[in-house]
Amino acid sequence: MLGELMSITAALRRLSRRRTAEAVARPRLPEAQRELLFVVANQPGIGIAAAAQALDLAGNSVSTLVNQLVEAGLLHRDPDPADRRAARLTLTAKAHERIAAWRAARAALLGQALDRATPADQDAIANALPALKRVLEQVRRDVAEPPGRDA
Repeated sequence: MLGELMSITAALRRLSRRRTAEAVARPRLPEAQRELLFVVANQPGIGIAAAAQALDLAGNSVSTLVNQLVEAGLLHRDPDPADRRAARLTLTAKAHERIAAWRAARAALLGQALDRATPADQDAIANALPALKRVLEQVRRDVAEPPGRDA
């Protein structure tokens, strides 16, 4: 079951990522940059540390991505009013346009396939989502505090 789950989710993600990138403006962005833009789109004003946690990346890796996206005109990095040493991230208008294009392309690709699925398959997928989310959260907790490690 584990191998099949990983294979199917990886294939869906890879196919979706490839086809969506083809439908969106050039130049193509690396996957890590796209993922960061989606995190910021979903949580405007997020800080770098929280973005790193959401992406399961090191803070310095996200700082590098932020610098690249600021330079590309896709991200604003503003000082946090509560802590001038910290930054708050928001999308530029250009990034909002790209995100909308990615979402439309992804919805066209995967949404159409889901719409053609049988009602039973649609229900099974919808019913599996909460369990998959719980598994993801458990893996995140295990990575943060591996089982069997004395606290």
